[in-house]
Amino acid sequence: MSFSNGSWVALALLLFAALMSSVNGDHKLSARYYDKTCPNVQRVVRTVMANTVARDPTVSPAILRLFFHDCFVNGCDASVLLDSTPFFESEKDAVPNASVRGYEVIDEIKSVLEHDCPATVSCSDIIALASRDAVGMLGGPSWRMPLGRKDSRTADKDGAENLPSPHDNFTALVSTFRERGLNARDMTALSGAHTVGMANCENYRDRVNDDIAIDASFAETRRKTCPAGYSEGGMAPFDEQTPMRFDNAYYKNLIARRGLLSSDQALYGSGGRQDDLVKMYSTKGEVFANDFARAMIKMGNISPSKETPVEVRLNCRMVNW
Repeated sequence: MSFSNGSWVALALLLFAALMSSVNGDHKLSARYYDKTCPNVQRVVRTVMANTVARDPTVSPAILRLFFHDCFVNGCDASVLLDSTPFFESEKDAVPNASVRGYEVIDEIKSVLEHDCPATVSCSDIIALASRDAVGMLGGPSWRMPLGRKDSRTADKDGAENLPSPHDNFTALVSTFRERGLNARDMTALSGAHTVGMANCENYRDRVNDDIAIDASFAETRRKTCPAGYSEGGMAPFDEQTPMRFDNAYYKNLIARRGLLSSDQALYGSGGRQDDLVKMYSTKGEVFANDFARAMIKMGNISPSKETPVEVRLNCRMVNW
């Protein structure tokens, strides 16, 4: 069968229409969204993640952080993956995203899926699945991740500049999470992601040098790698005992006044129901695990604004022109 030039143009337009919606539509996410269109999607994500983590275990907490930084800026739309263009600045260039990594892992997963299921799986769903698998590979819970997200055709660098700060107090944290439909319990459970990974000195210098509500020996140890008055400093694990195991040690550290960031320690010490919640998570790891999984699903359901143009990107770093 031969095609005229006009036929090829029409075919290209049909493909473009299938890939893109002019604005974000209302539809419910479903764990079975790709059952018919890309049934191997979860296997592909898990395989690439497993191979990558085998080479570099620190990728797991990095991918978990990537999901959070994506969803907290205009919803879970993979806008954090977009490189800068003449039309918008990349969220990667925002200060809070300076140390975010894992982009290459998402690229690799996307490449395999484009081969197996062309123009089908969104980059935002890849981040969501990869973060779920990252937690499992660290020894944490797993869950059925709802799917069917679309990818934004723009980025919001200004929004990324206003991600929750490591210096925030409890009131500021509650307000930031509430704006995204997450309550204090969701916030406390999601903060438990800091049971793994590392923090840069600039994010905990104030905590270990200026805060009096801190364990003295812990502060002394951390000041060795992050002294006051210096522009440079080393990284430190959120949890010294099990820095690469997803457990409830984070909450035990808070009770012992050994939270690394000011925003970590802000979750405990004011009394009342909030302190009771931290105490429960510190003694009942299964309750924390269940709450964390539920909160991850809830955060993953944050949608872009209805005015946001969306599509299924062919390349996670750029829109489909």
